[in-house]
Order: sequence, then structure tokens, then C-alpha cells
Amino acid sequence: MKKVLLIVLLIFLDQLTKFLIPGITNTGAAFGILQEKNLLLIILSFIVLFGAVYYYRNYHDLRISILLIIAGTAGNLIDRLLFGFVRDFIDLRFWPVFNLADSYNVIGALLLVYIAFIKKQEK
Repeated sequence: MKKVLLIVLLIFLDQLTKFLIPGITNTGAAFGILQEKNLLLIILSFIVLFGAVYYYRNYHDLRISILLIIAGTAGNLIDRLLFGFVRDFIDLRFWPVFNLADSYNVIGALLLVYIAFIKKQEK
């Protein structure tokens, strides 16, 4: 139950920051790929969510990374469903503009790779 509350909190923070901080609209995915492919990105988001829930239930050592991926995917999925685009606002000037949900996905994916591959090879 605590993990579900953490996912809800992360999604809430993502949505709150997108509401409070003006930014740009992104009709595509990372690095501007798949522009104007909202339906495809919605379908892919649902596939990721279903896969993440499966792995969350069956691979306990990957739970934290999967939890971040679920929160990130859901946060951007909410934008796509409500607005037809994702709201990005973090601009580092040397990297494409992104949001908290994108950060959750990247951190979750990096942690997943570390735990699934690097940490297992160390054993």
C-alpha cells in the first residue's frame, strides 16, 4: 500500500509542477521523436504500464525502478489523454526540455539496468 501511495505522490508532484510552471507542449516522445503520434504514444504507454505491473509483481528486486517507471509513464499518459500533448518545463539549455515524469522514467530505467545487469554480474 505504501508503494501505491508513493506512485500517487510522484504523479501528483509531476502534475502539480506542470500546472504551476509554464513550459512548452510536446506532441512527441523523447528528443522530439514521433511528433503528432499521440494515439501511438498512448497505446505504447498502456503497454509499458501493463508490463511494468507484471514485472513489479514478479521481480521484487526491481520494484523501486519499476515504481519510478510506472509513475513517469502514468504522469505523461495523463497529459496525453487530457491535452493531447505532454507539458515540459525543465530547460537545461544543453538538453531537450523535459518534466518530472521524464526524470522518473530515466532514473527508473538507469536503476533497472544497474540492478538487472551490473549488480547481478557482481554476484
